[in-house]
Amino acid sequence: MQKLGLNQSLQQKLSPQQIQFIKLLQIPTAELEARIEEELETNPALDEGREREEGSEEEMGEMDDYDEMDGNDDDLSIEDYIQDEDISGYKMYGDGNVKEEDKEMPLPTTTTLLDSLTAQLGFLGLEERQRLIAEQLIGSIDNDGYIRRSVEAIVNDLAFTQNIMTNVKEVDAILQKIQYFDPPGIGARDLKECLLIQLRRRDDDNPHNEAAIRLIEQCFDEFTKKHYDKIQKKLGLDEKQLKGVISIITKLNPKPGGYASEFGRGQYIIPDFILKNSNSKLDLTLNSRNAPELRINTTYADMLDTYSKSNKKDKKIRETITFVKQKLDAAKWFIDAIKQRQQTLLKTMNAIIEYQYEFFLEGDEGKFKPMILKDIADKIGMDISTVSRVANSKSIQTDFGIFPLKYFFSEGISTKSGEDVSSREVKSVLKEMVDNEEKTPPAFRR
Repeated sequence: MQKLGLNQSLQQKLSPQQIQFIKLLQIPTAELEARIEEELETNPALDEGREREEGSEEEMGEMDDYDEMDGNDDDLSIEDYIQDEDISGYKMYGDGNVKEEDKEMPLPTTTTLLDSLTAQLGFLGLEERQRLIAEQLIGSIDNDGYIRRSVEAIVNDLAFTQNIMTNVKEVDAILQKIQYFDPPGIGARDLKECLLIQLRRRDDDNPHNEAAIRLIEQCFDEFTKKHYDKIQKKLGLDEKQLKGVISIITKLNPKPGGYASEFGRGQYIIPDFILKNSNSKLDLTLNSRNAPELRINTTYADMLDTYSKSNKKDKKIRETITFVKQKLDAAKWFIDAIKQRQQTLLKTMNAIIEYQYEFFLEGDEGKFKPMILKDIADKIGMDISTVSRVANSKSIQTDFGIFPLKYFFSEGISTKSGEDVSSREVKSVLKEMVDNEEKTPPAFRR
């Protein structure tokens, strides 16, 4: 006999607008342009450009009319979309399950590093043979911008794979042309060469440039070990000059290709944030692509006003009013969501900078503090899942290079004194110990 039972459960479901906002918050700057373009194509009530006159009486009147026509007490609250998102019973985009609605997400439109270098190659006007050699060199560049394969090995690759007989001198000459491509430092074979390429390309009148080049050429080992007293003595610099030289070098990019491997092989990173250090004052800005100029199409607003004054008993007029109002509501929500995205990104990044302030001042990994998602979530009063979505697939450009936001999160390790230090700081200390260790095997030491 079949038994009937009654079970009571509490569930919370997200509206389509909430789900869309979560996706909007999660995507990086590179994908935002494609998402906005898609919205502009599908919603004629959304336009590019600024409002005609901010705060003008005519515009305020139109908006008042629009709000009165809205007649809906359930206005969208974007803040509700970014709180308490981690509800069991559903999966977000990026959590592992791809639903049908997720297939409509626009594909990334970033330019890969390979595409960028190949495009610049076209301006050299090389003959066919040299172009093939250059393409082989570009294809040998790793995600971080370095060529770690020896020139001799590339000579052999050309002989075996393309039947091009060449030599080290010819390949090296073409490599030097590629090393003048953007981003500066690309195609270097090691960090020393990468820094020298960038220093030699500097076109400003900083009096410390020449000394910076001499430092890297003559004192690179001492520089990596921070033996500044030895550098001063060897180059004949006073303390002020040395400080100016070090300031120049530490602002160079040690990873000219960006942290591409964090985001997908060969992807050329477009930073979401830009951080500048002006006399020890950190200035954070959003990439300008995060701040598109969008507005509601006034023609549609006027259309709704006109139809609302018509005979509403007419079925076609009622259907038209419903259609126009839906498009206006969607446009208004999208503009608000973009603004809220900007605020959330800046709020989160500012909290990360405040937490890791010492690192962002000097770029020294030894200054890292242990930091987890919950630390930032508590600091800004938002859910952990919100911070996670901001940190995922986003990066920041600093004076020390481009870093993925995930780079700044690490667990803490307790010392004997009970103090917590970042696991990244521990790795940095261990690396320095290994680098400073005597390389001669113990059996051969005297």
